[in-house]
This record gives sequence, C-alpha cells and structure tokens, in this order.
Amino acid sequence: VQLQASGGGLVQAGESLRLSCAASGSIFGRNVMGWYRQAPGKQRERVATIHYSGFSNSIDSRFIISRDNDKNTVSLQMNSLKPEDTAVYYCYLAQDSGYWGQGTLVTVSS
Repeated sequence: VQLQASGGGLVQAGESLRLSCAASGSIFGRNVMGWYRQAPGKQRERVATIHYSGFSNSIDSRFIISRDNDKNTVSLQMNSLKPEDTAVYYCYLAQDSGYWGQGTLVTVSS
C-alpha cells in the first residue's frame, strides 16, 4: 500500500488550500483515512479523520475532510488558514498496522 499526498504550498493567512491523497495497492475493508500534521518542534497531531461510511471529525471547522471510496482518495479542504497551521501534513490509512503518506508542507505567511 502506498499513499501519495499533494497540494501543499505557500499561502497567505486567510487563504484556502486543498490537500489530496491517493492510496494505491491492496485497499480493502471499511477503513478510516485521515490527515495529521506536525509543526516544527511539535508532536504530530490528528487534524481530521473520515470513515468509509462518511462519518468524519475534525479538530477545527475550518478543516473539511472528504473521501472518494471508488478512487481511494481523501482530501482536506483548509479554509481561513492561519500562520499556526504551518506544518507538514500527512495522510493516513488505518488498515493493517497503518500507512502514512510522505507528507506535504503547508506554509502560511502572516
């Protein structure tokens, strides 16, 4: 199983950004996919997760997670970004022992 994340970049505070992640390989089951982030000097934290059924949760209403089960993709729409949202964002697939994407850097300038 491999996860390929994309969509990071440099934006100004208040702008939006959309991250995408595509999973390939032996994907099966009613799994959970999600996004985590790790800011410099901080621990990795959960941003949002979404179950195969569509049930989701997020740490902030500015972050909206969605998935396409047919394409095995998960996306994260991030609105009204703040400088403190600057981090490397990782997608995650809760299957087997778990799989991580390579991370995509999001930088929000003030």
